[in-house]
Amino acid sequence: MTRQEGGVADGWVLPGQHCCPNGRCCVRIPGKALQSSASHREPALQSLSAPVTRNLEPTKVEDPGRMPRQITVLIIGAGSRGKNYSNYALYFPECMKVIGVADPRACARKELQEAHHVDEDNVFDDWKAAAEREKFADAVIIATPDRLHKAPAVAFAQKGYHILLEKPMAVTPEDCKEIVLACKTYNCILAVCHVLRYHPVSLKIKELLDAGLIGDICHIQHLEPVGFWHFAHSFVRGNWRNEAESSFSLLAKSCHDIDLINFWMGGKRCLKVSSFGSLSHFKKEHKPQGAASRCLDCPVEQNCPYSAQKVYLKVAEQGSFHWPVSVVCSDGKYDIEALTDALRHGPYGRCVYECDNDVVSNQVVNMEFEGGTTAAFTMIAFTERLGVRKTTIYGTKGQLSCRGSGPVKVFDFLQRKKLTFQPERTHSIVGCLNAHGGADYFLMKSFVSAVADNNPSLICTGAEETLNSHLLVFEAERSRKENRVVFLEK
Repeated sequence: MTRQEGGVADGWVLPGQHCCPNGRCCVRIPGKALQSSASHREPALQSLSAPVTRNLEPTKVEDPGRMPRQITVLIIGAGSRGKNYSNYALYFPECMKVIGVADPRACARKELQEAHHVDEDNVFDDWKAAAEREKFADAVIIATPDRLHKAPAVAFAQKGYHILLEKPMAVTPEDCKEIVLACKTYNCILAVCHVLRYHPVSLKIKELLDAGLIGDICHIQHLEPVGFWHFAHSFVRGNWRNEAESSFSLLAKSCHDIDLINFWMGGKRCLKVSSFGSLSHFKKEHKPQGAASRCLDCPVEQNCPYSAQKVYLKVAEQGSFHWPVSVVCSDGKYDIEALTDALRHGPYGRCVYECDNDVVSNQVVNMEFEGGTTAAFTMIAFTERLGVRKTTIYGTKGQLSCRGSGPVKVFDFLQRKKLTFQPERTHSIVGCLNAHGGADYFLMKSFVSAVADNNPSLICTGAEETLNSHLLVFEAERSRKENRVVFLEK
């Protein structure tokens, strides 16, 4: 199995505007030339995104700098996220080379094999076969579904591979701890894909906080708007709709955000947490009268904002087969006929009021840290925009605020004036690495550099940092389910 909805957890764009279904930031549209997804993006909807380059020539992209050596990588899970991370090797071949791929789907294996010229001996339909061999690469990128993270992570750590692991680390506290222990025991570098720690906006906020610009932090207020159709795509019809099959919403969607709050708090430890949330609207009792079980057959779909025809088919009819349409066309065929067949028979064509979804659509998390500092996080499905996060941090000397891509604004209490700070702009990151506002690129650059130089300090999302924020997420969910305040142990 593979993690199919790469970028879904933080899409930040309209349907059809995300790359990349085929590993090269473009797809073949019948009768047309290759189309770049970057050309379809709307700046107003890019959330934390830096400006998107219109030139995808490899010679024009951000220079990662001189590496001590080229590293070799094995891809476990050739879904969208696995392909996206592997793109680093296509544009920076002097830094990274993909020499193996494991995926149960033949079309996914073949796509990556051809893109990276992988030897047939290093192509596997099961990651276990790759793990049983003697170590043959420097590192492994694990982008399997959430519930299939722990086993390969531990197995490859035991072989001595350095590991880039898609978030969440795992779906239970025990599995997360086991991964961390294995990496420590076998002296492996572990980087978890909490990409937002690498984002210029997040880093600018951290820089200003550490410089004491607003004094001591008193409270952090942070909002993640999921987007109305995005939630329906990923968490009602899609891979993360059912907790037993994947994980709960806070872990799957918002572990990024809890991790950011931890990051901005510095060394302060969270002492207690409470959380409330529920699944709203996407239930059988809200199904419109006369609605069918599938959108293609529904006589009232034109009045439904969540219609699969609107989210997928109308987008494809305009010539775009990028995310989320690429997820629906999971067999590697990107045309109207294949998409229509998938909507008629597959999970993405179902009525949103007749799915087996059970994950919450809105949740709040309240946290108290050492020294009495507090934080409040909100995740909400029913929003116009996707992932345009909004942060306000209240300090003893000022107030910091930021929305989306910035700028970061600080009101100085003493001077009684507002200061504006622009995050670092990444003007030339290639489109397929520009997901999450370029943070994917910076994550890959850090990981590749760390492995090449054997320097774990280059990783912003290592074992301990990630474990701490994951444990906080688990405790928040426990609070929601048990309807009580949870006190965190040291």
